[in-house]
Amino acid sequence: MRGVASLTGTPRLTPEPRLRKNRRAGGGRHGVRAGAQPLATTCLSLLPLLLAVACGTVPRLDAPPPEAAESIAVLGIPNARFWPDRDRDALVREAMLMAERAAAAPSRSQDQSTDFLAISGGGDNGAFGAGLLVGWTAAGTRPEFRVVTGISAGALIAPFAFLGPSYDPALREVFTAVARDDILILRRLTFAVLFGEALADTGPLYRLIARHADQAMLDAIAAEYARGRLLLIGTVNLDLQRPAVWNIGAIAESRHPRALELFRSVLLASAAIPGAFPPVLIDVEVDGRRHQEMHVDGGAATQVFLYPPPVELRERTRAPLADGARTAWVIRNDRLDPEWSNTRRGLFTISRRALSTLIHFSGLNDVIRIFAATGRDGVAFRLAYIDSGFDVTRSGSFDPAYMRALFEHGQARARSGNPWVSAPPGFPAPYDGPR
Repeated sequence: MRGVASLTGTPRLTPEPRLRKNRRAGGGRHGVRAGAQPLATTCLSLLPLLLAVACGTVPRLDAPPPEAAESIAVLGIPNARFWPDRDRDALVREAMLMAERAAAAPSRSQDQSTDFLAISGGGDNGAFGAGLLVGWTAAGTRPEFRVVTGISAGALIAPFAFLGPSYDPALREVFTAVARDDILILRRLTFAVLFGEALADTGPLYRLIARHADQAMLDAIAAEYARGRLLLIGTVNLDLQRPAVWNIGAIAESRHPRALELFRSVLLASAAIPGAFPPVLIDVEVDGRRHQEMHVDGGAATQVFLYPPPVELRERTRAPLADGARTAWVIRNDRLDPEWSNTRRGLFTISRRALSTLIHFSGLNDVIRIFAATGRDGVAFRLAYIDSGFDVTRSGSFDPAYMRALFEHGQARARSGNPWVSAPPGFPAPYDGPR
């Protein structure tokens, strides 16, 4: 299982639409601009070559039969994860359970507002969201979130955001005190194409996750889950081509001997860009037979999520709060404006440019879906994203100087003013509750 992270072990080491001119295809004047995703798009643009020349695959156990997928209780925990594309009622039932726990919690009064936080993917651009949260704490206006969701880089931020300001120093360390070698090790291209499953080894990233996602963090998440708070992390089951939402609080509360291992694996899987990073194999059992599910970056299905749009909070909440008592905060670790480029004619430059465009608009459409659902349900919408005021270029993926600058930018925006808008650019705000 070379380069694969498995639950049985750690990874093995082997309104401002604006056109910005770019003098070189795929980069800014001096490097790669903020918001670009060079590692992800470059690796994905190699997929035609990988498919054409790959002569073998890395062995794995068979995937579970598709008809059994929804009934599998990972580690025997029935609510360890949900399938939001089909079984929405399971997620609603969990939300109802959390509402009952929150109402019974002695530290929470009935007239308090409810805040949701959704954190998008974005690779090294996750430094923006991390800095914004730290600056929000310094501003003294950061609420306690009832629900926190994360995808990819957002999944790495989400546990710190969920547990509150006391975890800000660790969050700062993760996004400002690491170098590329602390995230990944690039493999030789020929070996990766012919014998591997990814261009990079994420052993360093797993060790970084393990250093911070420890038993103390898991115990703290369990305590907050008991108070009626949800931490949800998104991955994609590549065998099923379906998004999976992992209920980290339920996993923590189970006290299962392998709960911590599963927690770390889910975080690693959510950031596992297909082609760039190895997938994560989750061991499961069906009718006494062992199988492995293959999970990758949640961004393969959605860049940011809150709750399934068909779920109407007005209709499904037993004790509905008044309009304005609920606010959805969305952090997009990327820009919203497109980037002009004089794209060169070539297989990889065209593929990379097209995939970068696909990722950009996929993320933008996810934000718009959240905006539409919250507007329908009387939930105030707040969005923060990398704005035009940040124009630092990076020398490559996970450039420490770039990440520190972006962290400081996000922190300064949250500390000195209001970084939030009430609608995506170009959209009127249908509901604008109290800020």
